[in-house]
Formats: sequence, structure tokens, C-alpha cells
Amino acid sequence: MRRRLTARALAEKTELSPDTISRLENGVNVPDETTIDKLAKALGFPKAFFLDRDPDDIDTNAVSFRSFSKMSAKERDAAIAAGCLGLQLAGWVEDRFQLPKPNLLDLSYETDPETAAIALRQYWSLGERPIANLLSLLEAQGVRVFSLSENTASVNAFSFWRDERPFIFLNNFKTAESSIYDSAHELGHLVLHKHGDPKGSRSIEREANHFASAFLMPAKDVRARITRPISVSTVLNSKARWRVSAMAMAYRLHALGALSEWQYKSICIELGKRGYRLGEPIGIERETSAVWRKVLSQLWSERTTKNDIANELHLPLDELEGLIWNLAGPDLRPLDGGEKGLRAIN
Repeated sequence: MRRRLTARALAEKTELSPDTISRLENGVNVPDETTIDKLAKALGFPKAFFLDRDPDDIDTNAVSFRSFSKMSAKERDAAIAAGCLGLQLAGWVEDRFQLPKPNLLDLSYETDPETAAIALRQYWSLGERPIANLLSLLEAQGVRVFSLSENTASVNAFSFWRDERPFIFLNNFKTAESSIYDSAHELGHLVLHKHGDPKGSRSIEREANHFASAFLMPAKDVRARITRPISVSTVLNSKARWRVSAMAMAYRLHALGALSEWQYKSICIELGKRGYRLGEPIGIERETSAVWRKVLSQLWSERTTKNDIANELHLPLDELEGLIWNLAGPDLRPLDGGEKGLRAIN
């Protein structure tokens, strides 16, 4: 699943029969040394991985996917498999460090996402001000954040609860603004849809989008700061304050009634001509993780490298790096210093 291979494709790569692959997959046969060697070589995983206990499964019905409709089955399975490996890494880290405890509200009873966003902001004492670093805020409130090394726009992000711990996986191949919005979208799923998807995927996606927009761009602050008449320049000058994309900014202004339908469409057309539909020509700096910077720094001080972690978890180094790619900084080098709320367990 992680390598996006069918059983038949894996059989061809390993020169094993499809029936052998099926029997191994279903636990009917115990593989011999030669078979394990072939699997390890074909899949790029260490031999020890195949001798471990099975990774913890993730209940796919409890996973909230961003951009679910655009995803192929292989992309979805690969992302879920990455989530399973992320759970292994999370367990490894939590055995060694005291991470912030989850501090989210269960707002599944709330029917209005805007009201839910206001309630969570009040609970976290954020007021109406813009959020300077959403990633650090989520980590401080106990959300376990990982990255996805999926080089595809079809897999934006996904989230789920596991053992009363909230997890978010982000595709960091996207712009910094898009990653922030995806984080807020997944936060919406975590607080609004903790108990599953009773309304259908499209309905909960709309709710999570509404929540993200309201959480990142509080109505009172937007109305107080936006000057009229609103133009493309107004949108571009304003988006930096709330650290969102130009399109998200225009959408929020339209949702708040500050732009008519005609004005909104006209501004979107002009933004598209300027390159803002596919990216952010003038963007913000990508947020980095306080937790992963601290973890890597502490481990490095103990002369524990990423290779050591990968070996202990019996994972390929590329899979480990994929789970923290771009979260601790572009080059993943250990950094000096640290933040409060996290300490190593002796």
C-alpha cells in the first residue's frame, strides 16, 4: 500500500507468484529467508520491518480526508499507510518525551461552524487577533502533527483521533498558506466530527471549510480592518495579516457580505490572471514545528541521529524523513534551543 503496488505488481517485482503474495498477506504462510529478502529489496523496507508485529491499523471510516473526491484508491491507501507509520513514530517519541496533552473541545453538537470556531478561540484565549503560527498553536494544544511526502495535489491533508489523541498529516508540497488553511480545516474535523461522518463527506467538508475560514479570519477583526471599496489590491494587502491565500481571503470577504457575487467573481478572475489560483506569487514563510525542532535537538545532543531512529523503528530513512519533512526546517538539521512544554524522559 505504501509503495502503491497491487499484489500482482509486487509479485512481478519480487518474482514470486501472486498466490504466494496473497497467502503471505493473509498470514497463511510463514515466509522463508529468501522470500523476505525479495520483499525487502522490492519494497525498500529493511528486513526487520517484515518480522515486526503488524503496524496499528487506522479505522478508515474515522479518517477525515481533505480533497477526498480527487484521490485515487492507491493514493488514499498510501496516505493511510503513512499514517500507520506515523503512529509508530508517535509512540516512539512519546516513550521518550512528555508532549503537551490534548486540549481540544468536542464541538460535535454544534450546528454552526462559525460559532464552533468562535468557541474554540475563546477556549484557547485567542481573542480576535490573527494567529501568528498555527502549527505551533496546534502542537501546544496537544495535536500530533506529521507531514506527508506525497508529491500530489490530490492528497491535501487528513486527520483522525487515536486513543484520545488528535493527529493531523499535512502535504507540505503545497504553499505555506495552503498548509495553514489545511491545518485549520483538519482542526475543524477534529472538533466537529470526532465521532465520525454521519452527514456525508461533502457536508462535513463544507463545515470544515467554513470552520477554517472563521477560525483563521474572525469576522469582527476582518470587518474592522477591511477598508472599502474592496479591490484586488485590498485582498492582496490584507491576506498577509491573516496568513491565508488570496483566494481564501476573497472567499471570506464574500461570505461575510463585504463582496457581492459579481465583485467576488471579478476579483477571483483577476487573481487567477495574476497567478494566485495555482499558488501565491508573493507568499509567506512556511511555519515550522516547535515539537520536532525540540525533539531533534534533544536527540542530537544525545548523539541520536535520524538513522538511529529509523533503525529502531525498522523503517527506511526516507519514510521517517517523510513524516517530519519540512516541519523542523527545510534541511531537518537539529537546532539549538527549545520551547517550554516538552522535556525528555530520562
